[in-house]
Amino acid sequence: MAGTRQRKTIVIGHKNPDTDSICSAIAYANLKRALTGKVYQPGRAGQINEETRFVLDYFGAKEPNFVENVKTQVKDIEIRETEGVARNISLKKAWNLMQKLGVVTLPVVADGILEGLITVGDITRSYMNVYDSSILSKAQTQYSNILETLEGLMLIGDESEYFDKGKVLIAAANPDMMEYYIQPHDLVILGNRYESQLCAIEMEADCIIVCEGAAVSMTIKKLAQERGCKVMTTPYDAYTAARLINQSMPISYFMKTENLITFERDDYIDDIREVMASKRHRDFPILDKDGKYYGMISRRNLLGARGKQIILVDHNEKTQAVEGVESAEIMEIIDHHKLGTVETIAPVFFRNQPLGCTATIIFQMYKEAGQEIPKQIAGLLCSAIISDTLLFRSPTCTPVDKAAAMELAEIAEIEIEKYAGKMFAAGSNLKDKTVEEIFYQDYKRFEAGKTSFGVGQISSVNENELESLKERLLPYIQEKQKEQGIDMLFYMLTNILTQSTTLLCAGQGARQMVSAAFHVGEDQEKDGEVLLPNVVSRKKQLIPVIMMTLQG
Repeated sequence: MAGTRQRKTIVIGHKNPDTDSICSAIAYANLKRALTGKVYQPGRAGQINEETRFVLDYFGAKEPNFVENVKTQVKDIEIRETEGVARNISLKKAWNLMQKLGVVTLPVVADGILEGLITVGDITRSYMNVYDSSILSKAQTQYSNILETLEGLMLIGDESEYFDKGKVLIAAANPDMMEYYIQPHDLVILGNRYESQLCAIEMEADCIIVCEGAAVSMTIKKLAQERGCKVMTTPYDAYTAARLINQSMPISYFMKTENLITFERDDYIDDIREVMASKRHRDFPILDKDGKYYGMISRRNLLGARGKQIILVDHNEKTQAVEGVESAEIMEIIDHHKLGTVETIAPVFFRNQPLGCTATIIFQMYKEAGQEIPKQIAGLLCSAIISDTLLFRSPTCTPVDKAAAMELAEIAEIEIEKYAGKMFAAGSNLKDKTVEEIFYQDYKRFEAGKTSFGVGQISSVNENELESLKERLLPYIQEKQKEQGIDMLFYMLTNILTQSTTLLCAGQGARQMVSAAFHVGEDQEKDGEVLLPNVVSRKKQLIPVIMMTLQG
């Protein structure tokens, strides 16, 4: 049975993550853990590109776990971790446990495997509807259960054995009459009359229960021992003992074992809510990933369900966020982009600065907290700034970004120019990638009024490679634009060395709109492409122009 655990917070960047998105998630999760001692785990909402993989390998950092979505799952909400009970416990013990725990259902478990369920309704029905005097033996009732229920004492016999034959009766008549209705293997409830006890033993009863705590003579004990008859005493009178004894039956005789409705911890609450609403049960068992019993859940648990706790880095638009973000509990947003469309249930810590990289903001937060930046984290943050600012060539780069990168490079013990060359070369190595992998390496979707559009980008130091990519990507983006149902789609092939971009365009009027917006000459455009000199930044140079044009 799992104990109480701290809630985990996932620090995650946007879909199709770039180096800044991944490295900022790792670095910020590390800072939050150091400051709070709580569980912060970096995640990724998509596949890692070659540049980012080079960075992680270079600094020995672990790739964040892939987070397919952040929809609320059973494991995110409060599960009642009711202990499982053994199938042979008595109805009375089960009832007492229910009262103590304040529950109406108990799971029956053996070696971690769910065997069945026993409910308050099952117990009450057993008490109200059973008139069969043989039911105690039919239920294979252990003598230890009878002793426990009647608060009895075993004088003769083994309490671990089972009462599995005969009926239960009260010896109210005189011994002469008893001979006619006591049969072999019966269990007889009687008083302190020596003659009645003797008669029951001689009639081959399997057990006699002596009421009101009466003493049992040595002769009776000896005879019972010889005849294999068990003898127990109870402080209750015969009427009370007769009323209680059925409560000693094992729950296995009444529990539900077939067609059990169970859920797993990884199930989404949106899915299980429909199932729960269609059934009359109040409680449902939860199993772990190995199929073993974990706990119980009821409709009431779903009322106060809280979503996954997440922190968004390097984005704040819903279209770029991990699937299911609307049901998550967003705790913080750390970003350097324009304000987008992510909505939160409650106020959150939101830090947005006009800098070239999210990693620069996180560097500042380390400094503000007086937290030492480990060498590995410094390397990751420096790499993110190099990537987002194209080694300070991008117009998005600020003096703050450059100063941060230089300080981080010193901590990471790297020569920033040489390291950047290796990093860009790794990111430009696209020869073994499919066109789909290249397309989604860095791709985002945007909304401008009623117009939807997507923008992807590949940056390289290799002019020939960019030229070959153009031949592959141009027909692909035309297909993707239709497939995604967006109005326009653009793809930036950015040459880091010449600080220029060949912009591929798909969608009705897309090329013409860009040409007009950037005032390019006829010699700078062809079918489906536009050459944009001195344009290298999607965020600062391309997106604002497209937005203004579409909204104008």
